Amino acid sequence: MSEPLLRVEGLTKHFSTKKGLLHAVDNVSFTIDKGRTLGMVGEPGCGKSTTGRAILRLLEPTAGNVLFDNIDVRSLDAAKLRRMRTRMQIVFQDPFSSLNPRMTVSQAIEEPIKLHGIITDPQEREERVLELMETVGLAPRLFNTYPHELDGGRRQRIGIARALAIEPEFIVCDEPISALDVSIQAQVVNLLIKLQKELGLTYLFIAHDLSMVKHISDRVGVMYLGSMAEFADSDELYSKPLHPYTKALMSAIPIPDPKAEKEKKRIPIEGEIPSPINPKPGCRFAARCKYATEACKQTTPELTEVLPGHFVACHRVKEVNA
Repeated sequence: MSEPLLRVEGLTKHFSTKKGLLHAVDNVSFTIDKGRTLGMVGEPGCGKSTTGRAILRLLEPTAGNVLFDNIDVRSLDAAKLRRMRTRMQIVFQDPFSSLNPRMTVSQAIEEPIKLHGIITDPQEREERVLELMETVGLAPRLFNTYPHELDGGRRQRIGIARALAIEPEFIVCDEPISALDVSIQAQVVNLLIKLQKELGLTYLFIAHDLSMVKHISDRVGVMYLGSMAEFADSDELYSKPLHPYTKALMSAIPIPDPKAEKEKKRIPIEGEIPSPINPKPGCRFAARCKYATEACKQTTPELTEVLPGHFVACHRVKEVNA
């Protein structure tokens, strides 16, 4: 059994607003084993991306612990955090806005290598850039091309090459396919899977496309309004969702068979998403859950192991799955 490369304990991130304290992420905990992928899903605004950025300290967490290879990331000073950046990287959602439009493909990929002083010889750097371009499927002829001359899929490959340039062990993939055409999404996901096998990478894969998350993930965490609702092995979660919110999400996954898709029973989620500003105690999903009781609205459920390796935050999980 592999050791966890990343351990997140009680991660919390709040933002001060004019209306009050916005609870973007609340007491989120999980581990990711070395060489494995944790998929994180949920509706827009549930705190997925904020979680990923807080782990890397692109956003400073309000509370909680982030242990990477048993190193406390939150305790690192600026110099040590800079060195840690060579081990932990991110691929952003929008490949266009994350690239400097004044830099060519080669300059964009070369930048982190120069910044961290990994290769000082210009000729060796050029050879490394060409190697990275080949690794991610970018033709050498694109060496001096600018991002605006390329499609979204190629731009995202530049972002992946940049992340790989300093040979990290862990990459946060922050919705890396949501801005791409459907025809390109599978190509990028398959590339990430290929790179993981070849380089032994560990991923936090953030997305709202449940089909793609199933394809790439070993374990999956379902977030709702800043909190973890359910956490389990991918096959277990998709075959046996236990939380009412997860059940509704799974029922919305399209089935390629038109007849089966027509006969499938969808579970609608009614009502408005509550405000994350100054949330009241209780289950965050209670206002939209048909199983909710008064107790659900008063007491916040803890993420509890209800089956081996299967964690759920729901007071009525037994009744929901009776």
